[in-house]
Amino acid sequence: MTDEYPMRINKYLAHEGIATRRGADELIVKGKVLVNGRVAVLGEKVNKGDKVEMRGKSAAKKFLYYAFNKPVGVITHSPQLGEKDIRKSVPMDVFPVGRLDKDSSGLIILTNDGRVTDRLLNPGYDHDKEYRVRVAEPLRDSFKKTMEAGVNIEGYLTKHCTVRKSGPKSFTITLTEGKKHQIRRMVSAMHNTVVELERMRILNVRLDNLKPGTWRAIEGEGLKTFLAQIGMK
Repeated sequence: MTDEYPMRINKYLAHEGIATRRGADELIVKGKVLVNGRVAVLGEKVNKGDKVEMRGKSAAKKFLYYAFNKPVGVITHSPQLGEKDIRKSVPMDVFPVGRLDKDSSGLIILTNDGRVTDRLLNPGYDHDKEYRVRVAEPLRDSFKKTMEAGVNIEGYLTKHCTVRKSGPKSFTITLTEGKKHQIRRMVSAMHNTVVELERMRILNVRLDNLKPGTWRAIEGEGLKTFLAQIGMK
């Protein structure tokens, strides 16, 4: 996928790994960002070849990447009073990439690299994500074929996916898209209910034997492969 110019300044800064889009907006408001020597303004766009600089730029930022096993009950974004915030579950200054709803568990990537958010969540890329699912009622004989062909969820037809039955009431599913509560909505459209949902894999990064509430660094060849798969290397 080729980045298109002109590009919003916060998206540009996210692609360059300076900050998340929200963090970039905060830097712009504080007057920390210059475009061709002048102070940038919120919402402006930059063209290819424009000189974008940071005022008072410090030493090169060390990027961190972790695989985290989110337990059920932990909130990945915008926790309300009394809810468990994923950011407070780890001692590092990182943020979650994407979402995993409160009632779901499993793999989520934590990083301080804003480029990953845009690359991993951008619908212009196809990124495999694999889930283990348990449902309330026995799966129908037509379940696999119907799910893989695409399910109408409130007017949207889901893209082709891969489904493997693993028991009378359980299956694994691999998606290349990530609509809000997509698997739960797909199962609901099939007149069933999700009882348990766990994400097992994002691209080459696997949950493996990582225990709930713990994390491990993504590094070495695994990191190199992951970054290449999202078009960053």
